Amino acid sequence: MPARTTVDRPQDGAHRGPVAAGRGGTAPVLLAVDAGSSQLRLWGLGHGTVNVPTGGGPGQGAPLVRRGRLVDAPACTSALRQLLQRFRPTVEVEPLVVACRPVSATPADEYALRQVVTAALAPRRLLFIDTVRAAAIGAGAAAGALLLADVGAQITEIGLLDDGQLVAARRTDFGTRDVKDGTTVQMLAAVVARLVREIYQQPAVRPTAVAALARGMVLVGDGAARPDLIAALSQTLRIAVQPAAAPYTAALTGAGLAAMAAARHPRDGATPPAPAPTGTP
Repeated sequence: MPARTTVDRPQDGAHRGPVAAGRGGTAPVLLAVDAGSSQLRLWGLGHGTVNVPTGGGPGQGAPLVRRGRLVDAPACTSALRQLLQRFRPTVEVEPLVVACRPVSATPADEYALRQVVTAALAPRRLLFIDTVRAAAIGAGAAAGALLLADVGAQITEIGLLDDGQLVAARRTDFGTRDVKDGTTVQMLAAVVARLVREIYQQPAVRPTAVAALARGMVLVGDGAARPDLIAALSQTLRIAVQPAAAPYTAALTGAGLAAMAAARHPRDGATPPAPAPTGTP
């Protein structure tokens, strides 16, 4: 029987109540996936994190992911299966999986990711969470108004959140690997500033944006490991810019926490802490 999938947006990583039982009365296997333009990462509860390059860098061969989009689904499926096999003990039951999804992902992008995750992991339930939202949860910064920038190798995502809810977002196909051949860190900072201004100019979210800007920006991704970019962003935006403690894995950590929350509030169990999941069983 094909694995059942559900499209969902987990709301937070809170720990509430006992873990819901999986098939056969056992606790469900929980996995999180982040398919980035630099690394494919897999997290498992009780297993930790494993990762493999997705290519495109020096000496890495043909890419599996380019600009946040899967470009070689069979190879990505194979890589994800190999990561799963590195877990000990081996995961042999249908897991609950939360996958990170870049903001502004198209239906085709999401379908491709769903197909890869389903083929590689055979999930009992598959949920999606926006990468910037997952990163806010994983960075422990989701409470209140928050401006978060995920400056990756090939894409940059900006999210405005209010108590963990994504209220506005922007994305551009420009990242740290583009800082070369005459493209400077200041240019990347200017791109981020433009995206922030576009969010700020939306009347519906301006009060939240004002509060978030007063708090400063949380930075994750490859850009958070570059002091020159942090300084350029702070100077350009005239706000404090704080890199997350674990910038490379913040989104994956948040997706894992979302998986824990989803396991505690199954569709046929206790009332979830947020709106009921949507999608098909």
